[in-house]
Amino acid sequence: MTSNRPGLHRRGFLIASTTATALALTTGCTGTAGDGRNTIETGTPRRGGTLRAAFAGGGAGETLDPHAVNLFVDAARAKALYDKLADFGTDLAPVPRLAERWEPNRTLDTWKVTLREAVFHDGRPVTAEDVLHSYRRIADPDAAFRAKASLEPVDLAASRALDATTVEFRLKRPYAEFPNVLAAFGAYIIPKGTTSFERPVGSGPFTFVSFTPGRSLVVERNEAYWEGAPHLDQVEFVVATEESARTGALLGGQVQYAHELDPATARTYEGGGRMNVIRLPGSAMQGFVMKTDRPPFDDKRVRQAFFLIADRQELVDGALSGAGEIGNDLFGKGYRHYASGLPQRTRDLDRARALLKAAGAENLEVTLDTAPAATGFVEAAGIFKEQAAEAGVTVEIRVGDKDTYWSDILNDGTFASYRSGAMPIEAHISQRLLTGSTTNATQWRHRDFDDLYRQAQSTPDEQGRAALYERMQRRLHDEGGFLIWGFADWIVATAPTVRGVSAEAPANTLDWARFDRVWLA
Repeated sequence: MTSNRPGLHRRGFLIASTTATALALTTGCTGTAGDGRNTIETGTPRRGGTLRAAFAGGGAGETLDPHAVNLFVDAARAKALYDKLADFGTDLAPVPRLAERWEPNRTLDTWKVTLREAVFHDGRPVTAEDVLHSYRRIADPDAAFRAKASLEPVDLAASRALDATTVEFRLKRPYAEFPNVLAAFGAYIIPKGTTSFERPVGSGPFTFVSFTPGRSLVVERNEAYWEGAPHLDQVEFVVATEESARTGALLGGQVQYAHELDPATARTYEGGGRMNVIRLPGSAMQGFVMKTDRPPFDDKRVRQAFFLIADRQELVDGALSGAGEIGNDLFGKGYRHYASGLPQRTRDLDRARALLKAAGAENLEVTLDTAPAATGFVEAAGIFKEQAAEAGVTVEIRVGDKDTYWSDILNDGTFASYRSGAMPIEAHISQRLLTGSTTNATQWRHRDFDDLYRQAQSTPDEQGRAALYERMQRRLHDEGGFLIWGFADWIVATAPTVRGVSAEAPANTLDWARFDRVWLA
């Protein structure tokens, strides 16, 4: 699809090759080379210019339906065109966006959300009816939208608009962390009555210009944006599925932002003056899942032994090229409610052997499922195999299909590579560690643990709720099924002329891919 607006020139280029020589662009790069220092926030913002941002894509079937987001490029494009009621800050606490404020009743089962003044791109105000329409569309039982699971606690049939700017959400049970729902991945607000996304209308910082699925989306500044108009005139999201193509396009001046670089690539170019390398800390948890409902991991002593077998620093150095930090078998390092007071687990092969012997698991043989489905998976599997051998454990590595890996390991196998992007610790627990959780890869099912979670959600006092989260994490640290050996940096790179890119926001949080704050020096 191309634009017929006057004054807008459609650039005909495609980035889908694995080599930079296949890149073609009819217009040149904005700006000149700088000194390569990571001075991404310096200087006075300058208005104007076009930023071209390269992401891995999803092919010709891509859509601009914000409720159908799945890939990082989907999320970045949706963020440019739409808003959510809230989003996650760098510590994964919810931050108000279209919602100006929220407040619960005494029993935490009804929440009143007040909207700020904002308008859609066609001039219509954002109203409570738009919010309810959006959430009911996401929750449609015949749909398969990503945010549906997050909206499950909400009784949308009983929820209502109190007036044009106030929504009363009725919940199925007390839920102290309800603002996390408002910030859920994919929970964007669209105008009531929207049936087509060929020319999408949102309330985001940029308005639609043109879209070719699998190739390019062009958006332009929304002068009426509620948080202030962006600095850039336009942003073009281009598809470069291979990491080498994104890197080549950045080095060649054809794009000014490249998403998701390999650690080895970052190390090669960092400090060389040709690009700014930006490491977003804590973006991806890295580890293994142990199925706690089947041998040998149905014995907690075997799980405890595997915790002690792992040399976490060697895994970070070898599998992530050092681009990250070690984990402590708990999700969400640095996030709100993380149990940072627990001692860091270290390698202890003597203790590991003793635990295996006590469990009758000497000379244990296990199969480790992995796939090239994420950076470092296959490498980490090989490293852990060698580490386990030192404790008398034989690990056989089975490399699966990267395209079906996540569904393959959810219920099958006994031991598998795993990673997760950023989300609140509460969401990690509710989605993965409760008896009824739909993505419970470790098969951790304990009614008393469920009870602690429900107690936390019924506790209005923040301090009391934090204490309950710590109790849950202490138990997981002692006997859970996640062996979390590290947290990987998410790596993006920009041309030296680009300013305003956050160096602190984990992927999928508010300030990640926040192009309305970016400018060209």
